[in-house]
Amino acid sequence: MRIAILEDDRSQSELLCHWLTVAGHEPHAFPSGSTLLALIHNGKFDALLLDWNVPELTGIELLKSVREHNRRLPILFCTARGEEADVVKALGEGADAYLVKPVRRMELLERLESVVRRARRPQQSNETLEIGSIRVDTGSRTVACDGRPVELTTKDFDLAVFLLRNLGRLISRADLQECIWGRSGRVTSRTLDTHVSRLRAKQGLIPSNGWRLTAVYRHGYRLELVEASAANTPAGGSAPAPSAIE
Repeated sequence: MRIAILEDDRSQSELLCHWLTVAGHEPHAFPSGSTLLALIHNGKFDALLLDWNVPELTGIELLKSVREHNRRLPILFCTARGEEADVVKALGEGADAYLVKPVRRMELLERLESVVRRARRPQQSNETLEIGSIRVDTGSRTVACDGRPVELTTKDFDLAVFLLRNLGRLISRADLQECIWGRSGRVTSRTLDTHVSRLRAKQGLIPSNGWRLTAVYRHGYRLELVEASAANTPAGGSAPAPSAIE
């Protein structure tokens, strides 16, 4: 995930970046809130990790600004301010989690991944998604491709909505399993692969139709729009092994 860190203490910033990099994420550190705010609205980040007392624009001010336009972006506070009133204020303004320094590495990573999974979970709402040749109505739970109705099972529909809402992102198998089946759902990797394969076939998610639904070995899946010029070129520039798709 691409994680923005608002932290003006250089040593603390470097430590957080190191932890996130080792965990496989892509951290971007900012010493002031105003610089970060300009990039947030461009949708460049999957989550924010904010200190409270920083120059120009404080963490709480940044939180308020972001929540005026974006209610789903995961935001965690990582600050030395540990008074109950501070915690209540941050959570009341829309923070998803609040950690008091000194922060423990495993706790930070677990809380971060937990709030991101929660944010990515399909929501019950009346929403219409129109991307490429696909139109999805979440209210009526219907899907059409090039105007043609597509019959999907309940789980296949939830999977389709989840992938479309996370277009272009690599989604881990664990996130897919938890967000579609829940923590208590027992789903094997083969079952997940079967659902993805069936969704690919029913919705025509293939390069010749302008789509690419790719399995990244040992990681997860990514749904992408592709240009016509790239329609015959597999992701990565070479043909994937059969196991990477099914």
